[in-house]
Amino acid sequence: MANEVTKNETKEPASTVFEVGGQKVELNRNIVKTFIKSGNGNITDGEASMFIALCKYQHLNPFLNEAYLVKFGNSPAQQIVSKEAFMKRAEQNEHFKGMKAGCIVLRNNEVINTNGAFVLPTDELVGGWAEVNRDDRDTPVHIEISYKEFNKGQSTWKSMPANMIRKTAIVNALREAFPNDLGAMYTEDDGNSAQESVSNTRHEAPVEPKKNLDDLVGNVSNKPEQADKPVKDVTPDPVKESNSMSDEEAKRAYDEIKNGGIDDDAETGKESEAESDGQTDLFK
Repeated sequence: MANEVTKNETKEPASTVFEVGGQKVELNRNIVKTFIKSGNGNITDGEASMFIALCKYQHLNPFLNEAYLVKFGNSPAQQIVSKEAFMKRAEQNEHFKGMKAGCIVLRNNEVINTNGAFVLPTDELVGGWAEVNRDDRDTPVHIEISYKEFNKGQSTWKSMPANMIRKTAIVNALREAFPNDLGAMYTEDDGNSAQESVSNTRHEAPVEPKKNLDDLVGNVSNKPEQADKPVKDVTPDPVKESNSMSDEEAKRAYDEIKNGGIDDDAETGKESEAESDGQTDLFK
């Protein structure tokens, strides 16, 4: 009985079936891992399930390369959507009224927006632009992006830089013009960094650096105005003996002075007599 439960729990779930453009698409984890996955990494069941959900709810057909899953090594899998899928989704929206796009170049120290992916050999390619029109908005959605920011240094960016930056500008403009339809979709040119950020945030909690005493109270050597101050001596002062007389002693001294002073000779005579007697006893 236990073996039967284990088999049922690990059994491949039923395939997910949905329609894209009037065509039926059937996907399961085994199909994704075998026919759709790209790269040398091993796709997990969770990554395959997430990809299937993306295709179902975004109505993407991975068999027409509208979406594909890429994984290298142990890095998180990347869900990539093609530019053609963006264009198809935009055209399906009733408010879409066309678009135009091009490159941004520096020509004779002047910034110029060109049409299409054409640039002169003497132009310095600095960016791309795209403009999407909707009939329910007063102004078109206009996007300008930096070539330096999006250039990944890959072979296609090296061989077709103007075409790649224009394509990336189109995707960004369409995503902003139709956030409900394209907000969670990314292409291979602008989606890697975004999805990596989400994966890192999900799997890697930030570690707060340890703090030592200097972090908590500050480095004393960087504060000479405090370090140069002498250390305050907190040793208590010794208790001084009081030289003042009691009331009784002061009264007696006053009486003696009033009666003619203290008889020092008399006192001295008594002490001398006592000392003399002591010496006589010693030498008898």
